[in-house]
Amino acid sequence: MMVPMAMSTAAIGAGFTLVGAGLGIGLLWAAGLQSMARQPELQTKLQTVMIIGAAFIEGAALFALVICLMKG
Repeated sequence: MMVPMAMSTAAIGAGFTLVGAGLGIGLLWAAGLQSMARQPELQTKLQTVMIIGAAFIEGAALFALVICLMKG
């Protein structure tokens, strides 16, 4: 059984979206943890900014995922 071209490209796009979101959040938290190690007194402010940044990344990834699945 052949998979339609639009569905396979949507699946590839969804995969790239999730990989990109994972990399983005991983880099965000890595940089945040390094910052906390250098300046522990800023831990609460950095955590707040990191959580807000992760939420924006997740929101963008969810939007891109929905667009990929709608096109498929």
